Amino acid sequence: MLTKRKSGEASRGKLQSFASGLASGVIDRRSFLRQSGLAVGGLAAAGSIQLGAVRKARAAGTAVSGPQVQIKKNICTHCSVGCTVTAEVVNGVWVGQEPSWDSPINRGTHCAKGAAIRELVHSERRLKYPVKLVDGQWQRVSWDQAINEIGDKLLDIRQKYGADSAYWLGSAKYTNEAAYLLRKFGAFWGTNSVDHQARICHSTTVAGVANTWGYGAQTNSYNDIRNAKTMIIMGGNPAEAHPISMQHVLSGKEINRANMIVIDPRFTRTAAHATEYVRLRSGTDIPLVWGILWHIFQNGWEDKEFIRQRVYGMEDVRKEVAKWTPDEVERVTGVPGEQLKRVAYLFSHEKPATVIWCMGATQHTVGTANVRALCILALATGNVGKPGTGANIFRGHTNVQGATDLGLDISTLPLYYGLVEGAWRHWARVWDVSYDWLQSRFDEVPAKAGRPARTRKQNMEAPGITSTRWFDGVNLPEDQVDQKANIKAMMVFGHGGNTVTRIPEAVEGVNKLELLVVADPHPTSFATMGNRKDGVYLLPICTSLEMDGSRTASNRSLQWGEQIVKPAFESKNDYEFLYLLAKKLGFAEELFKNIKVENNVPVPEDILREINRGGWSTGYCGQSPERLKAHMRNQHKFDLVTLRAPKDDPEVGGDYYGLPWPCWGKPEIRHPGTHILYNTNLHVKEGGGAFRARFGVERNGQTLLAEDSYPVGSELTDGYPEITFGILKKLGWDKDLTPDELATIQRIGGNNVDAVSWAIDLSGGIQRVCLERGVMHYGNGKARANAWNLPDPIPVHREPIYSPKPELVAKYPTRPDERQFRIPNNGFTVQKAAVDKNIARSFPIILSSGRLVEYEGGGEETRSNPWLAELQQDMFVEINPADAAERGIKDGAWVWVLGPENNAKTKVKALVTERVGKGVAWMPFHFAGWYQGEDHRSRYPAGTDPVVLGESVNTVTTYGFDPVTGMQETKVTLCQIQAA
Repeated sequence: MLTKRKSGEASRGKLQSFASGLASGVIDRRSFLRQSGLAVGGLAAAGSIQLGAVRKARAAGTAVSGPQVQIKKNICTHCSVGCTVTAEVVNGVWVGQEPSWDSPINRGTHCAKGAAIRELVHSERRLKYPVKLVDGQWQRVSWDQAINEIGDKLLDIRQKYGADSAYWLGSAKYTNEAAYLLRKFGAFWGTNSVDHQARICHSTTVAGVANTWGYGAQTNSYNDIRNAKTMIIMGGNPAEAHPISMQHVLSGKEINRANMIVIDPRFTRTAAHATEYVRLRSGTDIPLVWGILWHIFQNGWEDKEFIRQRVYGMEDVRKEVAKWTPDEVERVTGVPGEQLKRVAYLFSHEKPATVIWCMGATQHTVGTANVRALCILALATGNVGKPGTGANIFRGHTNVQGATDLGLDISTLPLYYGLVEGAWRHWARVWDVSYDWLQSRFDEVPAKAGRPARTRKQNMEAPGITSTRWFDGVNLPEDQVDQKANIKAMMVFGHGGNTVTRIPEAVEGVNKLELLVVADPHPTSFATMGNRKDGVYLLPICTSLEMDGSRTASNRSLQWGEQIVKPAFESKNDYEFLYLLAKKLGFAEELFKNIKVENNVPVPEDILREINRGGWSTGYCGQSPERLKAHMRNQHKFDLVTLRAPKDDPEVGGDYYGLPWPCWGKPEIRHPGTHILYNTNLHVKEGGGAFRARFGVERNGQTLLAEDSYPVGSELTDGYPEITFGILKKLGWDKDLTPDELATIQRIGGNNVDAVSWAIDLSGGIQRVCLERGVMHYGNGKARANAWNLPDPIPVHREPIYSPKPELVAKYPTRPDERQFRIPNNGFTVQKAAVDKNIARSFPIILSSGRLVEYEGGGEETRSNPWLAELQQDMFVEINPADAAERGIKDGAWVWVLGPENNAKTKVKALVTERVGKGVAWMPFHFAGWYQGEDHRSRYPAGTDPVVLGESVNTVTTYGFDPVTGMQETKVTLCQIQAA
């Protein structure tokens, strides 16, 4: 299997005889699927069919027929592209699958994971019933016993240590409705320590993009990439991480003869398609982007009119960019100036141009600054707010976008309202509970180590501890943790333990917890970490394929997935579990006050309606369950490129597919959604917009409002601030409000009704009136090249904590030690110690990590799928032939990869390849089940161990956190490799 990755030749597998039969025409496609088992397991073995075996396709009809067949649609649970899965169900059994030919996103295609997805539902390796650890042995328990024991322990911990002592780790595989429920649950429990996978993939994207032009999300869509004439893919490998997105990328490349520039330290499968491949040193993204901008500014290639009208602070960027001459860029990044000059010319001349990134850009101590630099590159060239342009940000999990939107983030309430008092009062109104009661649920925090005490209100408005550092919240001395007590309990929902750095310290944290609960279809690596003998519960939660609810793809489109089959074995869905736990903890009645509960299962349509009632700030207000279901019924009506349905269609007329947020106003207004953010070439009622005026109206004597730029049809023909009721009155537009709308605004505003803004107006009246007049209610501002509220307002290069070039650290050090998210960030101290000890001499190889096409996330789910497990059976490290020769390492041999912290080591196989340069190594991040050479298969409950186990790369990854978000440094550390 390792040889396959190097040579591109697949070894002959046990399924290949079926493939040869298909090629010869002996059996048809359906027969092949049934006989091979793939009719129920998916098309994962498609990779074993040789290219020469492909013949002309023949229609084969449906796999089964008759009145008993039900056709149901849901969304693939893997990456964020949003592929629709069409399931054929007979008598409650999922018997067949198609990759949804009508979907404008996947158009009848699946990657290996999507094709094999049915296996996730009926897998024998799933957790079938609740179990708990007793004296080191897993014992079966009932759901009632589990809920009662877990609830009693949580209440006991709360009584002794406070609400913050329980950590709530949610999931990017949640539906929107489940994600919202968990954030609401955290608020009612009394903590902001509610997080999920976005912390370790795109928290820096959200912070960087939102602080540049308003909203923290992809500006365009996968489909819109077809319009681009130049693409920069930086720190992303969609050929493996988002395979179905590549059909749009490659179609754009072929149709437009587009330039495809791939910037990556590793020659990836995506890079193999590039028209220009740029190999940089990992961790030098900002110097490289500034190197491109140096040529643009030097030659006058920037879009001067766009900058004048719609950008603030570009002159400050020019000053920083001027430092990055071609010689200095090459010294730091390794990339020649002439190559970057070509890239600069293409991106600024052959437009529209888009920049695409993934975790290669975000998972750094300067992740937020990296994102900001990429946004500034787009702004400088006018490549925002039009088809074929923008920041196309490829996210990693099914609903990592939606789960982030709905508040699984330690720094905000649902839909980015933040944690300020006004945000809490808004959601208290939506939830129909008292603000004072919510405040009473939070802890008072005593003074510690000279730091002042915090009141309940102050603690209520303080971000929680990030998921990248939950174990520091357990392990650090109590006086270093800014909460009442350290973390004592972990509630883990759909999240792997092998996804965070510094695993040896995470293992220590697991051992110290008083309670660990893992709620997941499979036992995750959390279940096998550490040496616990008791206090661990594993609860079988069904996949999102077995429940109703919506998901939000990376392009911001919402899609409604319907339950394909009932939860397998003794599984419960997320809604039911959260209801039963809330009932045990004593606040279910308040939590579900306006949400119908049937047989202990909250109704997801009601949850979405509650989201709609409160989701004004981000435009989650217009996507009612009825509208989303209509889109799924009418997928075939949406245009492949524009994603828009014909205006005369009675059900979905004029809508953009999935009503991508923002979808303004109440559902009955029928806003079509926003395909392309910040597009002034459309009326706001048609999905147009402007940059959000969320940062004020003026700074240092310069306007922060757009100049001579506004959406088509606007009655305000220049920049303007966010609209409040007071501004509405000054414009004379308050007369357009209905009596009910006015009464709601007055009730919210009380003695200060003029301050009621478009984002907290539960009537929706302010949005409705603005839309009718062509005005964007969130204002018409300038994007910020200078984000003065961030630690580095203009992005500056900072060497990684473990730099392979210690001589550069003095000139480009990391930020000083600071306290962030309740605990210290000692990156400067760690970096200085690494230089003082000359760590780079003992650990001379740069180590990075990334994704494989066969697996996803922490990998427990996909490595438990036999169709996928067959395709990649070993954890490995890619090592350059020169480095391998120096160490006497042969291809396929066992090696030790050693890390510079915790005496960490991993035992893996060597893949000797020039895909990585000399002095560089790369490992996938999907493996777990081994720990520092020791096989932990016996630690799983009987029959639930994944097919494939392996070491986690994060055993050897190291300290380093982005100051804005707590993002971990996974893409650049140092290691040593030696023969095992």
